[in-house]
Amino acid sequence: MKKVFVITGSRKGIGKDLAAYYLQKGHIVCGCARGASSISHRDYRHFELDVSDEGAVVEMVKSIKKEFGKIDVLLNNAGIASMNHLLLTPLVSVKNIFSTNVFGSFLFIRECAKIMSATHLKNKRQHLDSHFRIVNFATIATALRLEGEAIYAASKAAIINLTQIGAKELAPFGITINAIAPTPVPTDLIKNVPKDKIDALLAQQAIKRLGNFTDVLHTIEFFIDEKSDFITGQTLFLGGVNA
Repeated sequence: MKKVFVITGSRKGIGKDLAAYYLQKGHIVCGCARGASSISHRDYRHFELDVSDEGAVVEMVKSIKKEFGKIDVLLNNAGIASMNHLLLTPLVSVKNIFSTNVFGSFLFIRECAKIMSATHLKNKRQHLDSHFRIVNFATIATALRLEGEAIYAASKAAIINLTQIGAKELAPFGITINAIAPTPVPTDLIKNVPKDKIDALLAQQAIKRLGNFTDVLHTIEFFIDEKSDFITGQTLFLGGVNA
């Protein structure tokens, strides 16, 4: 059955790869980024916006609802990172990281869940099942308490807590919400991180390698599967790290 996916940060990296994968599977994908679309496909819709712009996010979700009538899956992929010692971190960096990672994720959860919950109530009246899924992106840096990543890790710790509480609030509407916390994956997000920092991180994992797109995809596929109705509020740390 064709589903409607919303994927934030879909212009490059993991977001673009996820969009391409679900388009290839025959689904509809609605993506967004600060820049123009890098995907050309009949079932792809692109919105150029900042995920922390409330008005733009509201209008994007309204447009999706108007065209497709529903949203089945939200993949909250958009995020930014910065490595700075606390004493060298400017406030503007803190605001930028939290605006994208926390405020942006919150806005998409809130707006997409409104559509999902309305569809759930409609389905309930028609005695139809509902399987709505939200997957947030956390980070292994939160569990490892990495030096130099206090602000980035703190922003993702907020995502983990948002996921846990959101699971309780959204469960009555047939919505599960979980989080994936990847080890570093070779994308623009980590291209400026020194090699010694990456090596030190990998040394703390049970499986001592970088992650890849397939690792991320398999976790997302597990979370969004219709058989995963009883799994919500969870954060899965890739690489073998305990929170």
